[in-house]
Amino acid sequence: MRISRTARPTPPSSCTRSSDERRVRRRADDDHGVQDYHTPVLVREVLALLEPERGGLFVDGTVGGGGHARAILERAPGVHLVAVDRDPGALAEAERTLAPFGDRVRFLLSDFRHAARAPALEEGAVSGVLLDLGVSSRQLDHDRRGFAFRRGVPLDMRMDGSDARTPSAADVLNSYDEGDLARVFRELGEHRGAHRLARRIVRRRRTRPFAVSDDLVGALRAAMGRSPAPRDKARVFQALRLEVNDELGALREGLDTLRDILDAGGRMAVISYHSLEDREVKNRFREWSRDCTCPPALPVCVCAGRAAGETLARRPVRPAPAETAANPRARSARLRAWRKTS
Repeated sequence: MRISRTARPTPPSSCTRSSDERRVRRRADDDHGVQDYHTPVLVREVLALLEPERGGLFVDGTVGGGGHARAILERAPGVHLVAVDRDPGALAEAERTLAPFGDRVRFLLSDFRHAARAPALEEGAVSGVLLDLGVSSRQLDHDRRGFAFRRGVPLDMRMDGSDARTPSAADVLNSYDEGDLARVFRELGEHRGAHRLARRIVRRRRTRPFAVSDDLVGALRAAMGRSPAPRDKARVFQALRLEVNDELGALREGLDTLRDILDAGGRMAVISYHSLEDREVKNRFREWSRDCTCPPALPVCVCAGRAAGETLARRPVRPAPAETAANPRARSARLRAWRKTS
C-alpha cells in the first residue's frame, strides 16, 4: 500500500509575504544556532549562462540560503527577483541574506512546481529561472531533518520543514508494500539489491517500526550480508528522499510550467547532483529544442513543429578543480541551460 499523495504543497496564493509567514519564522527560530554551511556552487557559470545584465524579472525556484540570488541581484541592479523555497527555514535564511535588496525581492513559500501560478508570475515575461536541485548542506547538517545517515537521526527527510501533511521517510518504510519499496530503491536509488532490502524491511517492521537512521542501515546490512559502504547507504537514503518529496515529479512539472512563463529570449539554468535529475533536465531541454516532435517511426514530418528554444551548452558544465577542492560537496554538480526563442 502506498501513502496518498494528496497532501502535496498547495499552489501559492500570493508572491508577497506568505500567509505562512508565522510558520517560516517559527521554523527559523527552531533552527537558530545551526550554522548555514551551504555554499552556492557554479556561481560564475550560472551568471554567465543566465546573463542577468539583460534585466527583468528572475525566479530562483530553490533559493535556499540565497547565495545564487544574491549574486544575480548584485550583478544587475535593474533585476527584480522572486525567491521560492518549500522549506520555511531556508526561506527565512534567504530573507536575511537578501534583506539589503529591499523591494527588489519577493519571497514565496512554495514548491517550485507551483511557483508559476503565483500572481506576480501569472503573466509570464520572466527573463530567467534558476533551479539548484537536491538537498542543501544546511539540510544535510541538521540532524533533526533526517537527510543524513548519521547514527540516531530521525527518518524524516521532508523538505517542507516536517509538515505533518507530508508523509515522512519512516511513514514510507512502515506502510509501503514490498513491491512499492522495491520500486523506490530500484528506480530512485538504482540499488541492485532492491528486492532483498524491501523484503528485509517488511520482515523487520512486523516486530518494530522504523524510526531512526540506524534502523534502515541495520536492514540494509542484513539484506546485503555485510556492512554497507557509504555509497550503498547514500543510494538508499537518496531513494527515500526522492520518494518522500516527489522530487522527480516536481522537476518534470516545474520545468514545464516555468518554461511557459519565460519571455522570448528568457533563460533557464538547472543544477543537478545525480544522474536521475540530470537525465530529466537533459531530455526536457533536448525535447524543447527539436523542430519535429513526430514519433521516430513516421517517415515524414506531419507536426509542422517549431523548436521552442535551444540548449546553451552541448555538455553539462562541471565545477572547476579549485571549486571542488574548496567545496567537496560541489563535485557532483552538473549545470545545464536553455534559452527560449519562441
